Amino acid sequence: MKMMSARNAMSISSRDTWARRVWMARLTLIAMCLASVITPAQAAQSPTQVIQQSVDSLMSELEGKKGYYAQHEGELAKLVDTNMAEVADFRYIGASVMGRYFRGASPEQRSKFVKVFRKTLIDTYARGLVTFDYQTLRVKDSENAGRYEDQASVPMEVVSTSGETYPVNFTLRQSDDDQWKVINVIVNGINLGLTFRNQFDQSMRDNNRDIDAVIDSWAPEVGTDELQKGGDA
Repeated sequence: MKMMSARNAMSISSRDTWARRVWMARLTLIAMCLASVITPAQAAQSPTQVIQQSVDSLMSELEGKKGYYAQHEGELAKLVDTNMAEVADFRYIGASVMGRYFRGASPEQRSKFVKVFRKTLIDTYARGLVTFDYQTLRVKDSENAGRYEDQASVPMEVVSTSGETYPVNFTLRQSDDDQWKVINVIVNGINLGLTFRNQFDQSMRDNNRDIDAVIDSWAPEVGTDELQKGGDA
């Protein structure tokens, strides 16, 4: 009986750990997909208003349609791609992820990486739009100044169906036409932009600095264990 009890306890613990990891992975999906559904920002909008609009837009797009999009992944990917084109500053993000290797890359390699990076994000995160198990998304009214004058940070909280609260922070940059665009997301203290940059750097090391090989094999990942523990970004 004692052995059976121990086995049952281990089984329950394993299920709890697995469920928590699944939620943390989905939390990342929520953050990335929220960034993808922000509609074009008007000059008069503040960064907080831009993010709030994205939340409202997401709710509107998915209301009563999760089942449909689950069966029509092509349409879902197209929706995400269209919205990302309007809000994300992919050239800025791509240069940031390439880091010190950006200067040594040719214009063709830079452009190719931006396209590959964009496609991998869409392929990886679009399905998250129909698998969210959140209860509440709260954009906090406490906009902070960014690292630079043309940047701002907007905090949000994601409350899971189990009642746990996770912080999400969007970094936006004001473009030359005065529109605010997302350039980074921090989930539970994990800086996704920095994580992707470290992965690019490691891939360059693993591929003997062959940038074309790195681009061709690019497949960004964020460990659920890392997200679960959180960080201090």
